[in-house]
Amino acid sequence: MMIHMNVCYFRHHRIISQFQTKFRFLKHFKASISTNPEKSLLKTHNSEAHKRNADITFLGRRGKFKEARKVFDEMPHRDTVSYNSMITVYLKNKDLYEAEKIFKAMPHRDIVAESAMIDGYVKAGRLNDARKVFDNMTERNVFSWTSLISGYFSSGRIEEALCLFDKMPERNVVSWTTMVLGFARNGLIDRARWFFDRMPEKNTVAWTAMVKSYIDSGEFNEAYKLFLEMPKRNVRSWNVMISGCLSANRVNEALHLFESMPERNHVSWTAMVSGLARNKMIGSARKYFDRMPYKDIAAWAAMIAAYVDEELVDEAREIFNSMPEKNVVTWNTMINGYSRNGDLGEALRLFVLMLRSCIRPNETTMTSVITSCDGMAEIIQAHAMAISLGFEQDIWLANSLITLYSKSGDLCSSILVFELLKSKDLVSWTAMIVAYANHGHGHHALQVFARMLVSGTKPDEVTFVGLLSACSHAGLVNQGRRVFESIKGTYNLNPKAEHYSCLVDILGRAGLVNEAMDVVSSIPPSERDEAVLVALLGACKLHGDSIVANSIGEKLLELESYSSGGYVLLANTYAAEGQWDEFAQVRKRMREMNVKKIPGYSQIQVNGKNHTFFVGERSHPQVEEIYRLLKLNLQPLMKEMCFSTGENLLLID
Repeated sequence: MMIHMNVCYFRHHRIISQFQTKFRFLKHFKASISTNPEKSLLKTHNSEAHKRNADITFLGRRGKFKEARKVFDEMPHRDTVSYNSMITVYLKNKDLYEAEKIFKAMPHRDIVAESAMIDGYVKAGRLNDARKVFDNMTERNVFSWTSLISGYFSSGRIEEALCLFDKMPERNVVSWTTMVLGFARNGLIDRARWFFDRMPEKNTVAWTAMVKSYIDSGEFNEAYKLFLEMPKRNVRSWNVMISGCLSANRVNEALHLFESMPERNHVSWTAMVSGLARNKMIGSARKYFDRMPYKDIAAWAAMIAAYVDEELVDEAREIFNSMPEKNVVTWNTMINGYSRNGDLGEALRLFVLMLRSCIRPNETTMTSVITSCDGMAEIIQAHAMAISLGFEQDIWLANSLITLYSKSGDLCSSILVFELLKSKDLVSWTAMIVAYANHGHGHHALQVFARMLVSGTKPDEVTFVGLLSACSHAGLVNQGRRVFESIKGTYNLNPKAEHYSCLVDILGRAGLVNEAMDVVSSIPPSERDEAVLVALLGACKLHGDSIVANSIGEKLLELESYSSGGYVLLANTYAAEGQWDEFAQVRKRMREMNVKKIPGYSQIQVNGKNHTFFVGERSHPQVEEIYRLLKLNLQPLMKEMCFSTGENLLLID
C-alpha cells in the first residue's frame, strides 16, 4: 500500500512539474510576443525560409529546376539565400537567361550572387557583362577575381587578364595556377613557366598543371623532367604523366610509370587501356583491361571503342555483351561501330534493342542511327523519333539529314531541315550547297552561298568543291570561273586537285576544250591527278575531239591507276570512235591491274521493303514483269529523251 501511494505521488508530482514547465514556457512566449512581436515573427519566417531554401537546393541538385522555381515563387518571404540558391540552380542547368532575371530582381545583392553571375557570364563568353558586375561589386573575393581572369584567357584577351591579376589585393595558389594555365592554353608556355617559377607557394595541383601544360604544348621532355622534380605527387599527377607518355607514343615510359605508381585508381587503368589502343597495341590494351581490379563504365567504353577503331566489331560486341551495366555512351559506340563498318542492318537492330532496354537515346545516338538508314522510310522514321526526343535543332543531326535526304532524292526535305535549323555552321551551309549542286540547281546553290557570307561564315575548300560542282551541273561557266578565281584571290586558299577538275569539267561541258587544256597545263604538279585528266577526257569525248582524247588516254594509262572510272571512260571513248584495238588494250590493262567496275545500282522501297537492282539484275522474283515494263513503257521514252537532247548511251557501264 505504501509502495502504491509512493508511486502515485511520484506520478502526480511529475505531471504537476510538466504543467509548471509548460506554463513557464507559455508565459515567456506570451511575454516575448507582447514585448517584441516582430522579432518572434522574424524567427518563424527565417525558419520557414531556411527550409524552403534547402528544398530549392535539393531539387536543383537533381536537375528539377522547374520544381525548384515553383518552390521559390511560392515563398511568402525570400531572403538573399533564396535568390542565391535559385541563381545557382539555373546556372548549373546552363540557363543563364533565367539566372540573369533572378539576379536583376534581387533587392539586395551579395558577393555570392555576384561571383556566381560573373562565373556564369564568363562560361557563356559574355565577358563585358561579367566585367560590369565585377566593377559594380562593393566587395570582391579571390573567386570573383580569378573567374574573370580565367574568362579573359579563354577569349585570348591575355593583357587584360594580366592587368587584372596585377590589381588583385591578395592572391592564392588558385590565382597563380589560373595564370599558368591561361598562358599555356594560349600557346605562351615560357610565360606560363615564368609565373610558375615565381609562385610563392606551389601545391601538387600547381605542379600538375605545369606538367600538363608542357604535355599539351608538345614539350614532352620538359614535362617528364618537371614531373621527376615534383616534391610530392598524387594519383592525378601520375595519371597526367602516363596519359602524356601515351599521347607522345612513349609507351615504354608509360608502362614503367604505371608499374611504379604507389596507388592507382580507375582513371589510371582506363588511361592505359585507351592509350595502348590508340598506339595500335590492342592486345596489350586487352591485357590491362582484364587485369583491372574494378572496371567502371569508362573502362568498358574505352575497350569497346578500341576494338571499333580497329574494325574488330565482333570483339567489340563480345565486350559489350559482357558489360554488367550499359549506358548511352557504350550503346552509341557499338551502334556507330556497326554503322562505320557497313553493317547498317545490325546497327539498326542494336538501336531497337537499346530502346527495349529503356535507355533514352541522345543526339549522338540518333546521328549514328540516321546515317545507318538504308532507305527513305527508315530515314523518315528515325527523323520523326529525333523530333519527338527534342533533337531537331542538334547541328550534327541536322547536317546528316540534309545530306541523306539529298542523296535519297528528296531535296525538299533537305531544304526543310536546313531552313528550320536556327543555328547553322559551315557544314550546314556546305551540305545545302552540295545538295542543290547534286540536283542541278546551280543558281540556288549560289544563293545559299551568298546567304552564308552574309551570316559571317567563312567558306573552306569543301564549300568551293560544292559550288564548282553546282556551276558544272547547271552550265554556269562565268559564275564557275569567278568562284574558282575567288578561292585564292578573295579567301587566300590554295586550289586543290578537286577544284581544278571541277573547273575543267565546267569548261569541257561548255565545249571550251582548249581553255580546259590551258587550265590543266597551269596546274601545279602536286595537284595534277587522275581526276583532272578524266574530266578533260570526258570533255573530249562529249565533243568528239579524238586527237586530244588519245593523248589524254596515254597519260591515264601511264598513271597505272586502280580506279575504274578513268579506264571505263577511256574505253567508251575508243569504242565511240571505233578504235577497237585500243578498246581491247584498255580492257586488258584493267584485268592485269585487277581493276573492276563497281556495278551501278538503284534502290526503291515498296510497302516498307527495300528492293536493290544492279546492272543486268536477273535474280529478283518479279524480274520478267519488271523487264517487260521497261521494254514496253520506259525504253521508248528513254530513247526519245536521248534523241531530243542529242546524247548517246554509254557502251559499257
